[in-house]
Amino acid sequence: MPIDIDLLLRGYANGVFPMADARDDANAYWVEPKRRAILPLTGFRVSQSLGKTIRQDRFRVTADIEFAQVIDTCAAVAPDRDETWINADIEAAFRLLHAKGMTHSVECWQSDELVGGLYGLSMGRAFFGESMFSRATDASKVALAWLVARLKMGGYELLDCQFMTDHLASLGAIEITQAAYLKLLKNALSGADQVSTVASPSPSGASSGSGSGAATGAAPAFGLVGDWGALDGFLSSSLGATNSPGAGSSPGKLILQALTQTS
Repeated sequence: MPIDIDLLLRGYANGVFPMADARDDANAYWVEPKRRAILPLTGFRVSQSLGKTIRQDRFRVTADIEFAQVIDTCAAVAPDRDETWINADIEAAFRLLHAKGMTHSVECWQSDELVGGLYGLSMGRAFFGESMFSRATDASKVALAWLVARLKMGGYELLDCQFMTDHLASLGAIEITQAAYLKLLKNALSGADQVSTVASPSPSGASSGSGSGAATGAAPAFGLVGDWGALDGFLSSSLGATNSPGAGSSPGKLILQALTQTS
């Protein structure tokens, strides 16, 4: 049965999210973990090797260029994953929300091959990370680094990772109680009275290292909303202006600057 979009958004606003037992499962259920993983935006860990990979721009990184391919790859069976929790209804709901400008993806490319990426839902100043994949060494780590930089640049406050993994922990994710998570979530959603889909333009733009192509559509009715496209403007101006502080730099070097900036 198709997932009601307003119900889905209300679920996320109340700290729950849908999952299925298998890709071909016709049913999805609500999950409310007792312990919740989040990644503090000021606590992302960049190892020496990861920093080198980002600085050298070993991957071309984009945003919202291939959302459908990213979620499809995340939902597919892989050598390291026998099953997936993303069924057809969940995928369809997130594709619809992408058309409305509310779900986003980050993609990592080698030449013209998509080798890593992630996707999630943006509401208020919260980003709910759903899933990621990697087909090349450090591809998902680089995608996450670019996501954190994008969220910091856009004024977001919360990056929800749902469940803790060793991979996330190595990058700075922490685990908190659901009660503590709900307090952070309430603040990130600005105490909105309701979650609804209202007409609002979605940020768009592109840079030499990142692109955002979400269509104009719906956005959540929150008082303060994170600016998903702020990073695109920053990269474009920094890489394009000869007299700017970022002149002569590269997308990766600017991302590392954004990650280490504390104010």
